Amino acid sequence: MKQISSIQNSYIKELIKLQEKSRERKKKGLFLVEGQREISLVIKGNYTLETLLILPEVVSREFLENIDTQACEVIEITKEVYQKLAYRATTEGMIAVVKTKDFSIKDVSFNTPTPLIMVMEGIEKPGNIGAMLRTADAANLDAVFITNPKSDMFNPNIIRSSVGCIFTNQIAVGTSEEIIDFLEQNNVNIYSATLQNSNEYHKNDYTEASALVVGTEATGLTEIWRERATQNINIPMQGEIDSMNVSVAAAILTFEAKRQREFK
Repeated sequence: MKQISSIQNSYIKELIKLQEKSRERKKKGLFLVEGQREISLVIKGNYTLETLLILPEVVSREFLENIDTQACEVIEITKEVYQKLAYRATTEGMIAVVKTKDFSIKDVSFNTPTPLIMVMEGIEKPGNIGAMLRTADAANLDAVFITNPKSDMFNPNIIRSSVGCIFTNQIAVGTSEEIIDFLEQNNVNIYSATLQNSNEYHKNDYTEASALVVGTEATGLTEIWRERATQNINIPMQGEIDSMNVSVAAAILTFEAKRQREFK
């Protein structure tokens, strides 16, 4: 088994760039994933593992025995190298180099005539995207659409905050126009979360094919989502502020829709 002991190693330097720079991830078509749970979800999500770097004194041999290490290179690294690459303090001594995927709307398909979809427009913070992907997984949504993203989907903050749920959801990325056209062509009702011309979220029927759309906390949804919505919706605020964290709002809307479907 190959071994790398120096952080000055040229391959390790390349991996550090992948961890730190979106440009490098896009150029190489690769990204890093750390942790047993997350790497298990990578494999389950049919991503391609290119390399697995392990800290031999920490890594679970049982885990290694349960994955197909024949399909990728396995490299033993030292604690110094591991700490230089690891984004988190405790990730079970393993880091995977994984090939990126193309999140094309053309690849989206549904197993039901009444899909429930989460749509995020222009979300700035990777942590919020990750939290919403986690909600989407918890609710077993049919898809997550991300329009006009401000960071690439393989940002380590998205992977970390989603707890690997970026690999468990059906995801598509595109412009707002592309996503809206897709929803309309597939007869999906669009419910846009906005204060303008809206009614309270719990007064709508989400048991048919539905897309729940949220925008940035600073400026909200752009005009195209407000104008082409089946219905604009809002979450009533009862305190002094007029909005809440976008990931919290998305969770409230999602589980109201799930509640309605459960009792349909």
